Amino acid sequence: MRIKIHYAWVIVFVTFLTLLAVQGVRLSFGAFVQPWEEEFSMDRGTISLISTLSFIIYGLSQPIIGKLVDKWGARIILSLSTFLVGISIFLTSFVTQPWQLFFLYGILVSLGVGGASNVAATVIVTNWFNEKRGLALGLMEAGFGAGQMLLVPGSLLLIHWFNWEVTVIILGLFLTLIILPVMLLFLRNNPQEKGLLPIGGNSKVEYRGEQKNMGEDISIWKIFRQKEFWFLILPFGICGFTTTGLMDTHLIPYSHDHGFSTNVTSAAVSVLAGFNIVGILLSGIVADRWSSKKMLFYLYVMRALSFCILLYSHNPTLLLIFAILFGLVDFATVAPTQLLATQYFKDYSVGFILGWLFLSHQIGSSLGAYLPGLVYSHVGSYNISFYFSILVLITASILSGLLPETYKKMKAQATDEIDV
Repeated sequence: MRIKIHYAWVIVFVTFLTLLAVQGVRLSFGAFVQPWEEEFSMDRGTISLISTLSFIIYGLSQPIIGKLVDKWGARIILSLSTFLVGISIFLTSFVTQPWQLFFLYGILVSLGVGGASNVAATVIVTNWFNEKRGLALGLMEAGFGAGQMLLVPGSLLLIHWFNWEVTVIILGLFLTLIILPVMLLFLRNNPQEKGLLPIGGNSKVEYRGEQKNMGEDISIWKIFRQKEFWFLILPFGICGFTTTGLMDTHLIPYSHDHGFSTNVTSAAVSVLAGFNIVGILLSGIVADRWSSKKMLFYLYVMRALSFCILLYSHNPTLLLIFAILFGLVDFATVAPTQLLATQYFKDYSVGFILGWLFLSHQIGSSLGAYLPGLVYSHVGSYNISFYFSILVLITASILSGLLPETYKKMKAQATDEIDV
């Protein structure tokens, strides 16, 4: 018997593949820290500044990307951004001066990564799913974990086998010659382009909300006055500080400083990324069935616990235990955060709200990349940064616990629609 697969799942796969490739390249930054220090005679603080600039550019682009997605469609934004990342990362192989690295990676690559990010991908997945949306967002978000699992250790090994110049050439060709054509062939903005309905059919509630938005100007000041905005955005900024900022930039150098070999470090990163995928998928499934605010509370607590383990990871076993626990909660916060944002602010543009949300994440990421590197340059240790991270993660869990509950309300609305 022939089973027909809804095209929405093709969309999920293509967005997953896009995030795997583009964000995997971004997450590989830590693999280039030591090679660039040696090549350009830069200290750890200066190298971290490249990452910080990257996060700032990425973050500032998010509200703009949200508006461009609303205007031009996610397909165009994702495709152009992937092309920009591929060309820019390829050109870094010709860099001879540090300022060229700042320009190519810190600015151009970051603009492309900002476009091929959660904002555009979430909008396009949301268009295709009115049911199973948490699962779809979780599968899409798993692209980050898959990119981390494949491209970060892959970059480490390529640098070890060849050099960093060959590695960036391979990454650039991968994006432009393989990923981009797949996107152009299969990615579509909404079901209407394929003569289909989204999974779950058209939602009457969401449709009315979209119609309302078309005649209204978006007031950021009105959003700023809502506690839901700040109780989402501040923890998400802390999330960025402790994940893509601190861990993705400094975990590999930290591991090397503790005397772990390239093989042990690669294994830890691969384990972390593998459990990251598990955590992302589980968070998407659970977000459809349980309270998202409670999920965020426990996820931030578990992340703080993982940092406590990392502080004492002076042998490979403890490093791998950290990798498992941190991986499970690494990107698992994204799906419930996105789901709460679409529920709290359903009367506003999805792209606009997500743009501001991910701006906070990238501000946190930029601080998480630079400040630990700066502290390390002065004291020769990451311990202060880890203790500070534990403190702010506890704060994030408290703020998440103070968010209004939406799960029971959404469940009651769904029951009413079925009764009607």
